[in-house]
Amino acid sequence: MNSKRLWILIVGELSRLNKYGVFSISILVAFIWGVVLFLISDSVLGTFLPFVLFIDATMMSVMYIGAEMHFEKTESTISTMLVTPVSNAEMVLSKVLGNTIHNLISSLLIVAAFYIAGQLDFINELGFSLILVILGIVLSTATFTILGLVLSYYHKDFTDLLVSMFVIIFVLMIPAVLLMFGVIKGDFWETFMLVNPMQAVLEVIQGGFYNAAGELDLDYRYFLSLGYILVGGIVLYFFWAIPKFQDYAVRQSGV
Repeated sequence: MNSKRLWILIVGELSRLNKYGVFSISILVAFIWGVVLFLISDSVLGTFLPFVLFIDATMMSVMYIGAEMHFEKTESTISTMLVTPVSNAEMVLSKVLGNTIHNLISSLLIVAAFYIAGQLDFINELGFSLILVILGIVLSTATFTILGLVLSYYHKDFTDLLVSMFVIIFVLMIPAVLLMFGVIKGDFWETFMLVNPMQAVLEVIQGGFYNAAGELDLDYRYFLSLGYILVGGIVLYFFWAIPKFQDYAVRQSGV
């Protein structure tokens, strides 16, 4: 894999995300979350920031990469790349890294919105490890970007992709959110839900935030979830995203 060529591809991905208005949407979303802060009480802010970062790292990652793949399809960008010396692995990796970089910027904008919205003292009191939060965001975004790529292979347009996203929300996200806010509780559910990739993302992101005692809750669930996301992303990348990309690209070329 040519590192110089890969970097050029990543820059191209970021340029296309900007061209398609995805960066503008990220700024708008961060602004909206900042406004929402004025409408909620301080008692729920402790779980609100991890929840927002969780949404951004999962569903928004899928939506962003899905939108990019849709626009590239309409412009025949991917089929054009088939005649270049760029490999499938380089194209897939550039998309994963480009969307991960973009989404990390988006997530940091959301954190900044909490500060700008006048919650500086509260965030300092809440406390979080920036390194662990960034680690959670990067791994989760990369894995769900790969998932978004795979979903794009099997959907003819962006609307179909959105339908699949709503199915994912119903089946995976809602149970994780219910557990997060204590609607469902108990050791059984906390252990059983670890098979849910959405719950794994929540565990990893929440692991970067200090609890009421000023400590990080890095128990077995955190490390198990971290491994789950990492291994799951690697498996999707090497055994699905790359092998199926050629078939997807050929279909877009009309061959």
